[in-house]
Amino acid sequence: MENNTSLQQQLLEAGVHFGHLRKKWNPKMLPYIFAEKKGIHIIDLNKTTECLQETAAVLKQIARSGKKILFVGTKKQAKDIVTECAQKVNMPYVTERWLGGMLTNFNTVRKSVKKMQSIEKMLGDGSFDSITKKERLTLSRDKEKMEKVLGGIAQLSRVPAALFIVDIGHEHIALAEAKRLGVGTFGVVDTNCDPNKVDFAIPANDDATKSIAIITQYITAAIAEGLAERQAAKDEESDDASLTDENQKKAARMEAEAQAEAGGGGKPRGGGQPRRRTPSSPKRTSNR
Repeated sequence: MENNTSLQQQLLEAGVHFGHLRKKWNPKMLPYIFAEKKGIHIIDLNKTTECLQETAAVLKQIARSGKKILFVGTKKQAKDIVTECAQKVNMPYVTERWLGGMLTNFNTVRKSVKKMQSIEKMLGDGSFDSITKKERLTLSRDKEKMEKVLGGIAQLSRVPAALFIVDIGHEHIALAEAKRLGVGTFGVVDTNCDPNKVDFAIPANDDATKSIAIITQYITAAIAEGLAERQAAKDEESDDASLTDENQKKAARMEAEAQAEAGGGGKPRGGGQPRRRTPSSPKRTSNR
């Protein structure tokens, strides 16, 4: 219980409880609203804490299973935080702008990523030395533009298992695409949004940098735990495998030794000829 209290205290200090003006509210957020103060809705931090812990637990399991979670936060206040947190746990992220079809037309987006990577490689290994300075400059600019938009998903080889979204209203295109493909959605939801649009909603202020930071960092810590558990399980498996190999080798060695002994077991110790033991013949009985 103490942990919850300290987490609530941190959320309070970060201003997570400040919602939007009453006139901008979405009635579906009513269960998460604690009160109204000077025309501004105050979010119930008990509910925020519960939702945050539940979301973190689910995302931890997704990370533990080895699947990818795509971080999405293109608004100015979220960009740097989302980039930093996603990079920390080696997860893909979108912080510049959401390209329409980034999920629903994933194969085309992958082609653009590959094109960006091949330009990068060629600029690096000197393949473009023969082209003019102007052409090289154009290619470099193209690569920079693509890097800006696609850099965060360069290592994403398939559609992610889940999306973690900061401000579901602002990222409505990403949300719609995820829903269409059945990708799990987790989002920070302010009082002006519909919490039913995401699978897991975290009621919180999605405009203040501190509020975005504390929630994204909490989620990232849970993902990092999941990844650490996955690695520990892998290490344990490899240890078990090496132990099994050792046991198998040991058993094979013992078997070979036993066979060698059995093979030499016919020779007498004294070096003489082995005495042939003939079974005693039964006494013949005369039929006379």
